Amino acid sequence: MKFGTKALHAGIEPDPSTGAIMTPIFQTSTYVQDGPGIHKGYEYARTQNPTRSALEKNIASLENARFGRCFASGMSATETVIKTLRPGDEVICTGDLYGGSFRLFTQMYEQFGIRFTFIDMRDAKNVEEVITDKTKLLWIETPTNPMLNIIDIETISAIGHKHGAKVAVDNTFASPYLQNPLDLGADIVMHSVTKYIAGHSDVIMGFLGTNDLAIDEQFGFIQNSSGAVPGPQDCFLVLRGVKTLHIRMQRHCENGEVVAKYLKNHPNIDKVFWPGFEDHPNHELAKKQMRGFGGMISFIQKDDSLEKTESTLGKFKLFSLAESLGGVESLVGHPSGMTHASIPKEKRVVGGLTDTMIRLSVGIEDIDDLIADLEQALK
Repeated sequence: MKFGTKALHAGIEPDPSTGAIMTPIFQTSTYVQDGPGIHKGYEYARTQNPTRSALEKNIASLENARFGRCFASGMSATETVIKTLRPGDEVICTGDLYGGSFRLFTQMYEQFGIRFTFIDMRDAKNVEEVITDKTKLLWIETPTNPMLNIIDIETISAIGHKHGAKVAVDNTFASPYLQNPLDLGADIVMHSVTKYIAGHSDVIMGFLGTNDLAIDEQFGFIQNSSGAVPGPQDCFLVLRGVKTLHIRMQRHCENGEVVAKYLKNHPNIDKVFWPGFEDHPNHELAKKQMRGFGGMISFIQKDDSLEKTESTLGKFKLFSLAESLGGVESLVGHPSGMTHASIPKEKRVVGGLTDTMIRLSVGIEDIDDLIADLEQALK
């Protein structure tokens, strides 16, 4: 099946008891057993839930993964990967990554003896220079948040495997519609399902996919033991939302391209970060490993004072000032003061994230209205 068909049908069967075409919401905490350990495949809802199982199969199919697990949030999915490590292990991470991931790695897991090294992964040679026999995981985020840098998944996966390390990719910005890291050699793909996959700003959820049975069994053990699982109502909402993922992503990409080109030609804009531009340093790589350039855009105004930035943020009417991304409605954010505030300023600046950068999540509204909102906000 091709992508659009899988989005609607993969992992989903009519309910055998009623014929309902939509997977029911199995709102139950436990399941009656015929005898001790004799059941119909479901024992306790933390361990298994039919609504969740259908969703896990569906998203796994979109990522061309044999196995998939859903979690209560993107951060709980990320934490599950880190929980497979041991004190003394080392992780090499993309330098400019989501602030919540940086906070989790440095403020929670470094104290348990896991070492995290943050480098510029745009040049794969940088990975070769720091990888050691203690390196057990390479954590890639591409496109990066909010710099929109593109990392070569295939090349870095080969380096990691040569040194015996696993490779995980945060694929949230691209979504499975635009990029499939497992096909490029990664061992693990992670999503904040909250964003493009769910797509309607009404659910918090995470996902991990892999083709490695041993890795999936580790994830399943942690998922069940730690209990950070999504409820069936949320799983139902995502099952409904994912049916239009391919249609939504087409519109996100179309609108994103128009907005990016508008900003690049605007007299008050100094820099625009979007991998679809031919002069983007990773443009050719983006064309190679992605099927489109997405609806995430960052920019800096020529008047790059914080006062001007805050003034512009306050003028938007259609773009809503809020954290998160990937919903059908357009959002605008201030990374250094919102999503990346947990990263110390000196580290943000090294990666290029200044206090005057503005990030857009371009939605699926009428493009003329989005441009009009940008026009009045940037005056």
